Amino acid sequence: MPSHPISQGSRSLESNDNNDDDDENDRNHKQRKCAILILSTMRQSDGQKSVGQAAMIKSVVLIVLCLQNSVFTLLRRYSLGILQEGYSKHEVLLLSEVIKMVFSAGVISKSLPENTTLKQHLRYLTQKSGKMAVLALIYGLMNILSFVSLQNIGAGIFTIFAQCKILTTALCSTMMLRRRYSWARWRALFALMLGVLLFSEPIWNTGEASVREGGNAVVGVVAVLIEVTLSGFASIYFEKVIKNDPEQLGIWERNFQLALGSFPIYFAFIIYDDPDFDSAGAGWSPVALTLSLLGAAGGLLVALSIKYADAILKTLAVTGAIVVSSVLDHYMLGGPLTPFMMIAGAQVIIAICNYTFDSTPVGDTAAPKESTSSGKPIVDDEEMAPLTKK
Repeated sequence: MPSHPISQGSRSLESNDNNDDDDENDRNHKQRKCAILILSTMRQSDGQKSVGQAAMIKSVVLIVLCLQNSVFTLLRRYSLGILQEGYSKHEVLLLSEVIKMVFSAGVISKSLPENTTLKQHLRYLTQKSGKMAVLALIYGLMNILSFVSLQNIGAGIFTIFAQCKILTTALCSTMMLRRRYSWARWRALFALMLGVLLFSEPIWNTGEASVREGGNAVVGVVAVLIEVTLSGFASIYFEKVIKNDPEQLGIWERNFQLALGSFPIYFAFIIYDDPDFDSAGAGWSPVALTLSLLGAAGGLLVALSIKYADAILKTLAVTGAIVVSSVLDHYMLGGPLTPFMMIAGAQVIIAICNYTFDSTPVGDTAAPKESTSSGKPIVDDEEMAPLTKK
């Protein structure tokens, strides 16, 4: 029986509608895939930009720290060695801590928590400053141990043992932060320690007696070994508090707490040196004031380098400053720079490069926790934002 023409037309229309729906679904599916691909590419690009920005910040902070240490060392030698100025070094350090407190408080004031005044927040930071007070006490104890050591052994022997702080920092990092370093990096650290030791040859190869008259060699060596151990512990302790502490206080807040804890310690040293304050403020000059400013800048840069890099890289930057400052000292102040020192300086630079550019995969459980929703690391710009606001 022949089919009805109207029925055939209806089926034809239905078939065309179904084809149109399929085409529409295909277009929607392709558009969704395209959108997902674009979004994924954008996220990957953002992640790469964030990693690049983090690397740039880390490099800048470490380079500036190296230059700050170099200029500070050179200016201190000019002040004490050339000008023979007689100010108290503890007064210089005390003023540095005051400058750090004031500067940190100024930065904190630009990023206060909601409905909180600066006075309230600083009071809160003071109440929560126990961990930084421990660090300040460690730094104070290190000063005392240096004094005890140099009272018993010569400066040359002290310098030799003092280079062990490079290794103690790495050892404390493996124990406290559970980091693992490749053998190439361990070899680089040993080479760096030996390079710095050889570079310091004019200090320890002077024919000076190894033991001070009336001193005790055992007491002197034990004191300096305890000091270098505390130095490594303090660096890693600071890094752990900054990166992993549950309170998650900012770098400027930690700087304020550390300066606050250091203030009474340096004040106690001043009282010990001059109980009656007969020579308080004596010998001060524009150079001494500049040293205080540079010292404060150094303290802030150390904290930033630990936040954006780590304690080992901070140590490498400070170690590299030894070479830079000695070269500047030679050309500007007539300091020694023998062929032996130049070879040792090259060894230091090579060791720093070997450590920095070693790409052997290592475990690191102390990495910053910040990440994007896609798992890509990000740069925490909140710490630096108050400094860049107009």
